[in-house]
Amino acid sequence: MYIDAVIIVALVIFALCWFRRFSKLVYAFAIIDIFLRLLHYVSKLLGIKAFIRWVNRYFPASIPSIIANYSGGIIYTILIWVYVVIMAFFLFYTFRIFLKKKI
Repeated sequence: MYIDAVIIVALVIFALCWFRRFSKLVYAFAIIDIFLRLLHYVSKLLGIKAFIRWVNRYFPASIPSIIANYSGGIIYTILIWVYVVIMAFFLFYTFRIFLKKKI
């Protein structure tokens, strides 16, 4: 089933059209990944078999799982490194905001 790829492609296209700044695109990417991870974590914590099956069927576990599902070899390696770089930018932007606030 290609629903996970369709969801991610649609969200990336929406983010590219909606957000003009790179930092906002990085935030959107990180929010999508965190949401997917949280959804799977909550479904396992609740322990409801039907809900777990529904989440596992319609939502990928994370962005790296989507990359692993639809690519292989050198393309997989390149895409995972792009993912790591984008998450490093997310960490940088988040840390920068944290430092700007007065404690």
